[in-house]
Amino acid sequence: MNVLDRFLDYVKFDTQSDELTNMTPSTPGQYKFAEYLQQKLVEMNLSEISLDENGYLMATLPANTDKEIPTIGFIAHLDTSPDMSGRHVKPRIVENYDGGDITLNAEQGILLKPAEFPELLNYVGQDLVVTDGTTLLGADDKAGIAEIISAVEYLQQHPEIPHGKIRIAFNPDEEIGRGAHKFNVEQFGCQWAYTMDGGEVGELEFENFNAAVAKITFKGRNVHPGYAKHKMINSLRVANQFAIMLPRWETPEHTEGYEGFYHLVGMEGTVEKTEITYIIRDFDRDRFERRKKELEHLTRKINKEYPECASIEIKDQYYNMREMVEPVSHIVEIAEQAIKNAGLTPKVVPIRGGTDGAQLSFKGLPCPNIFAGGLNFHGRYEFIPVPSLQKAVQVIVEIAALTAAR
Repeated sequence: MNVLDRFLDYVKFDTQSDELTNMTPSTPGQYKFAEYLQQKLVEMNLSEISLDENGYLMATLPANTDKEIPTIGFIAHLDTSPDMSGRHVKPRIVENYDGGDITLNAEQGILLKPAEFPELLNYVGQDLVVTDGTTLLGADDKAGIAEIISAVEYLQQHPEIPHGKIRIAFNPDEEIGRGAHKFNVEQFGCQWAYTMDGGEVGELEFENFNAAVAKITFKGRNVHPGYAKHKMINSLRVANQFAIMLPRWETPEHTEGYEGFYHLVGMEGTVEKTEITYIIRDFDRDRFERRKKELEHLTRKINKEYPECASIEIKDQYYNMREMVEPVSHIVEIAEQAIKNAGLTPKVVPIRGGTDGAQLSFKGLPCPNIFAGGLNFHGRYEFIPVPSLQKAVQVIVEIAALTAAR
């Protein structure tokens, strides 16, 4: 089975994660998919295959040489985003894309347009896998899983390519930030690894946002509005006052590249009580800490005007993996050379988000992120060019060979 057939097979599984269940995996579909993959790995005669109760699947391709070579790993996640349904995915192949609008769903008038998604024009002449407009596709990260398994199969079929011990792992719940929480790094037993979870072909990422979540609670005082002067404290209005005190240009819709932001992701309340939630993001650790302090400062400022009205709770989520990867920069150099060997130009870009690799890096497993090839993740306009799937397989094989050569 080639990488495209595997991918089309895997997207049939509904593996949408759910942060509200407080279980691991957060949804039963992820475990069902892991069991299916486990059987496929058994059929491939891989060794050290394990699937634990939390849905973490691991396996080994043994070394084919006596040379002392570092054990490396490749990782992808089982779940798809909660942002849009991943049930009953109906992928379609657009052959030899001509550069025009792609009709995803004629009945509902859903079109994938280069006018709205200009990156489409980078793939004119290629076969594209698209959705039917009613679900996401699932290339994030079933493409990564298909690529890893296909690369392992290729290495099995080509014993003339020397390689060391290679570990693979597929984990649940990356999309809700828990993918690395129960990942057993010691059991995985690698000196370093790569997540196959990036975007466009050629991308290589080894730095990401530092991330935190802040919940600010405002306590109000409700009084009949006709007699409220100097008595009422409307917590909804105070929460809004807090929000507009933050820099208006330091939000996701106004930032790019290495620029950080404050992102208001939720507000719920009444006159009596309101809670707002922010996520805080920045690549620079010092600026990240200053952003958290700014929220604390504004909370104190609110309390000067409305004593004991506001309270804040800040929780760090993950940190910039660059801090852990730079001391072992050769693992990035190997990936860059592998991408070049596959006939591509490496695009070293920062991840404006998080990845399992960031958390794993701080658990002792340095873990850069490599493209899986998809675009427009988490929605109906997601697509993946077929040559990008194939190139990712080639990059994995090249990394295995380069590691052995070094």
